[in-house]
Amino acid sequence: QTPEKYLKEMLDSILAQTYGKWEVCIADGSPKGKSLEKILKRYSEKDSRIHYRILGENLGISGNTNAAMDMAKGDYIVLADHDATLTPDALYELAKAVNKDQDNDVIYSDEDKLDMDGGALFEPHFKPDFNIDLLTSTNYICHLFAVKRELVEKVGKFDHEFDGAQDYDFIFR
Repeated sequence: QTPEKYLKEMLDSILAQTYGKWEVCIADGSPKGKSLEKILKRYSEKDSRIHYRILGENLGISGNTNAAMDMAKGDYIVLADHDATLTPDALYELAKAVNKDQDNDVIYSDEDKLDMDGGALFEPHFKPDFNIDLLTSTNYICHLFAVKRELVEKVGKFDHEFDGAQDYDFIFR
């Protein structure tokens, strides 16, 4: 039940990407009769790279995310929250990192928060290079997070037993 305003802002930020080789896969786990299909359909008609599936029920964050990952066809899966907005160069920078080192299995970025009006940034989160000791005490990776599809197939998708910390569990695996 993502508020429409945030869903539109997220999709608009993806449509504004300077890098064009992407697809959006959304699994709408809103309760039956409360889906955002009208908006999702409009966006998918506007751009064929936007795909969605109405689940008809909330499968939990892991189940909903897994359903979206099942739709994805790319070599990398990029996870972002339903209310995230991306800078116009976000996917370009991910592609640049992949092209620089084909052995990158996982890529993550710094992040910041926008105020409720979407005008001011506050609380930047500048993340360190990979640090296993720090990671065992806090999930500093979060979003934007990209993972090679082969790695997802190897370690498995999200586990519903860890809903709320599903990404943390996944990163450890």
